[in-house]
Amino acid sequence: MTTLVFIQRFLNDYVRNPVNLILLVVVPIVFVLVASGQLASFAKLFGGPAGPAVELATAGWAAGFIAGVAMYFQMAETRGTDRRVVVAGFPAVQLSLARLVTGGCLAVLAATAALIALIIRTGVEDPWRAFAGTLMFAGIYVAIGAAVGVMVRNPLNGSVIVLFAWIVDVFFGPAMGSTDNVATRLLPTYYVTLWMIDLPSGHSGPVGELGWSLIWTASAVGAAWALIIARTRTGHRHIHLPEAGSFRSQTPAALRAAWRETRRNPTLWALLVVVPVVFILGVYVITPDKPISIVLRENGESVTRVLSLIDLHGATMAPVAVASLAALIGLFGVLQSRDGDRRAALVGMKTSALLSARLGVLTVSVLVATGVALTTSALVFSPVQGAGYAGANILLGLTYGLIGALLGPIFGSVSGVFVAFLIAFLDIGIIQNPMLQSEPVFWSRLLPGYGGSQVLIDEAFTRNFDEVVPVLVGLGWFVALLVAVVFTYHRTTRPVSWT
Repeated sequence: MTTLVFIQRFLNDYVRNPVNLILLVVVPIVFVLVASGQLASFAKLFGGPAGPAVELATAGWAAGFIAGVAMYFQMAETRGTDRRVVVAGFPAVQLSLARLVTGGCLAVLAATAALIALIIRTGVEDPWRAFAGTLMFAGIYVAIGAAVGVMVRNPLNGSVIVLFAWIVDVFFGPAMGSTDNVATRLLPTYYVTLWMIDLPSGHSGPVGELGWSLIWTASAVGAAWALIIARTRTGHRHIHLPEAGSFRSQTPAALRAAWRETRRNPTLWALLVVVPVVFILGVYVITPDKPISIVLRENGESVTRVLSLIDLHGATMAPVAVASLAALIGLFGVLQSRDGDRRAALVGMKTSALLSARLGVLTVSVLVATGVALTTSALVFSPVQGAGYAGANILLGLTYGLIGALLGPIFGSVSGVFVAFLIAFLDIGIIQNPMLQSEPVFWSRLLPGYGGSQVLIDEAFTRNFDEVVPVLVGLGWFVALLVAVVFTYHRTTRPVSWT
């Protein structure tokens, strides 16, 4: 009975911020409704299964990501609390089970929402198989989120790791390409995907794809339970406070403090290198060399050009990686520093100096991620106008860094990750992607990634600059977001006057 009470308390704590609960349902619904058809087109381009089979897998992908992130924050933010409960006499095994069951409840909710969206969009021939597969996706990612939460306390690092695992699992898995690659069999949802979309692998042995799926799910959940039990017995927390010091004198001090804080996070710098390298090179390996037509502007006129899918995919992968990382860096760069910056403001630091420092570190981080992405892309793709192509990537990175910084104070950590992921992935990866529509549709022009994406494609494949309006649109988004971040930061950080 005590374990059930703890489960109820943990769920109440999660839904205390109602936005968390709303987005746990809304994000998978929006992802499936918007992205399932586009991801099926991706799979067809890469030689994988097409149509409803891949669209079915999108329900599992959506539920898995949402469940993984939700479970990560269940672990990363409760280490000290859980350890005190165990010290007070509650068995670690039962407390860990309560945490895991709580994550399972959130996973069931996300899986149900994703499957309902899929039924509304395309219909499902075998709903029980679809629901079971979606639940196994979510269960495996609950385990992944728990494991990352036990080992990685920094929420930015943890969120990026969960996102990285999800990207590798989805884009290198059997739904996006061949099932014959031995390396892909080690992906966590490899067999679940095969079973869910009814695609026999030919190498699953007597237990079949369903058997291996159940083994993977049970093993992952069991390992996560063991890790959760272990985390209640070890660990301590380090707290780094910012420094205090007219704007001209305070800004360098605040920048040094913010930079020192960021420098102490070597995992972040490793992720800024590893994520773009693995994502860009991995996608290059699985992309077939086949022709694809897109619409470009040359000398003020629209022309249709036939390009290699490898070149087009190589050109568009860098901004996807950069924008996704930048959104999370912006989110946590402001969110994690908010309490410390409030204390610094109370002792005399100007909020303008503090924000300048945060934006300075954000800019450096975006430039590092962009530099790594461009260096990696250079191994597989050469843009026609390299400087303009790099500038477009930087514009998209900074734009999404500001979006992340704006989302943090509004949504908080858990919901902020959901929204940042959804916006970056759908905008840059799906809606603005020329592989899925040869020229932008009307409503895609209203999104923040439109301007930078149009400039990027123009600079990548043409010799003349013809995208004056898009670059102005992109800069307009940048300025508007910067103003919004400044306004929001000052409201959430400035000292409160008591009268």
